[in-house]
Amino acid sequence: MLELQNISFGVTEDNGTGSVDKEILTDISLRIDDNKFVVITGPNGGGKSTLAKIIAGIEKPSSGRILLDGEDITDKNITERAKAGISFAFQQPVRFKGIQVLDLIRLAAGRRMSPADACQYLAEVGLCAKDYINREVNASLSGGELKRIEIATVLARSTRLSVFDEPEAGIDLWSFQNLIQVFEKMRAKIHDSSIMIISHQERILEIADEIVVLRSGRIAATGSRDEILPTLIGTPSAVEACKVLTSK
Repeated sequence: MLELQNISFGVTEDNGTGSVDKEILTDISLRIDDNKFVVITGPNGGGKSTLAKIIAGIEKPSSGRILLDGEDITDKNITERAKAGISFAFQQPVRFKGIQVLDLIRLAAGRRMSPADACQYLAEVGLCAKDYINREVNASLSGGELKRIEIATVLARSTRLSVFDEPEAGIDLWSFQNLIQVFEKMRAKIHDSSIMIISHQERILEIADEIVVLRSGRIAATGSRDEILPTLIGTPSAVEACKVLTSK
C-alpha cells in the first residue's frame, strides 16, 4: 500500500521581473491500496505528472510524507525506491543505443534469465518475441513498440507499485488499442501489487478500479470508477475541464 500524507511541492521561477514561488501540488493526501488499478486524471497543468515523479523519487516534495507498506520513503531517491518496489514508466520511453531488448529485460528483472524466459514478457505485451528479442532499443523502434517493451520491463520487475505517466502519449491509434489490451491483462493479473496510471483517456478510465481527479494541484474528487467516471463525461463542462475525451 502506498500512502501520501499532506504532500506539497513548489518551484521558484523567473517571471522576467524577479523570482516567484509557484505551488504545483498542495496538501495531497491519497492512499493506493493493494490489488488496485488507479487512474489519476484532470486538466493539463494540474500537477499529475509531478505527482507521479514525486512517487517515483524523481522529485522531492516540499512537505509531507510518503509511506510504502508503512515505511517512510520520503527521503529515498529513485534508485532506493526502485529497490523498495516502485516502477516508473516515462511518457516517452528512453532509447538505449547499443542495448538489445533481451539485455534490457534482464536488467529490469535484476537477474540472469534465458531468452525464452524474456520472450514470455514480450508475449504478454503482444509482441512477437523472435522479432524483437535481439533488436536494439533505438530509433528503429516505433513509439508504440517502445511503450510495450517498457511495459515488458515493468512486468519483469514484479514490483509492488507500477506507475505509468500518460502511456498513450505519442502513439498511434492501433498501438493505443493494443496498449489498452495490455493494461486489461495487467489489471486481471494484479496480485499483492498496484497499478497507477496518469491519463486523460476514457478507455483507460473505464478499466480503473478507482479514479482520482487532480485539478490546480489539489485533489478535486476521488472514488470508484462508477462514482467518478459519469461526472467526467456527463456534461460538456466536465469534458472540457478534465480533457477525458481528448486524444493526444
